[in-house]
Amino acid sequence: MMTVHEVSRLTGVSIRALHHYDRIGLLRPAEVTEAGYRLYDDAALERLQCILLFRELEFPLREIRDIVGSPAFDRQKALDQQVRLLRLKKEHLEDLIRLAEDIIKTGVRTLDFTAFDSSRMEEYAREAKQAWGRTDAWKEFEQMDAGRTPADRKRLWAGLMDVLSEFGRMKELAPADARPQAQVRKLQCYISEHFYTCTDQILAGLGQMYAAGGTMTENIDRAGGEGTAAFAARAIEAYCKK
Repeated sequence: MMTVHEVSRLTGVSIRALHHYDRIGLLRPAEVTEAGYRLYDDAALERLQCILLFRELEFPLREIRDIVGSPAFDRQKALDQQVRLLRLKKEHLEDLIRLAEDIIKTGVRTLDFTAFDSSRMEEYAREAKQAWGRTDAWKEFEQMDAGRTPADRKRLWAGLMDVLSEFGRMKELAPADARPQAQVRKLQCYISEHFYTCTDQILAGLGQMYAAGGTMTENIDRAGGEGTAAFAARAIEAYCKK
């Protein structure tokens, strides 16, 4: 865990900005001590890294919050989009540099404004934002999450991990067997009760995310044992195909 001062020194983000990110629900600390100190874990730092990349691309904070907070958020997909946008931004800047250098070398006035055209970059940014959007599930989550304390969120997250960890005790079974399928139903109900209505479509996407690697996969395997995330994903896939 890192304090807000340590995170500020590591990332260059001011303490005031980190406090603001917390207030608007963009970056919550993993824990708040009884003394009121914010503490950040690796998952929070990964989220901050993603936020800063979007900020570098001049996305407004509210849009970044909607993107990274979307139930369908996929970190790898976001990174792919960010790389594409950064490359477009680089190409745009290189065009501007060449134009300025040509004017300096030739000393000739030019009325060529093509280097200032950023429409390609703006169009891709619009497509990236629309890919996440403000889904009904996200709006529902915002309503259910309003008023919850960090302790409430930590308790609900721990409850979700308890449900997922149970898959670790079923790995010797076939994913389509009765017990794993009942556990998938329990998971779906838990998400619907505490976060947002978890349709089969959303559940299928979550299953893919659980087994996709990264922090979520590591957390599930840590809770239920190695291979738990992959088994849960297979059980969810079987459930959603019915």
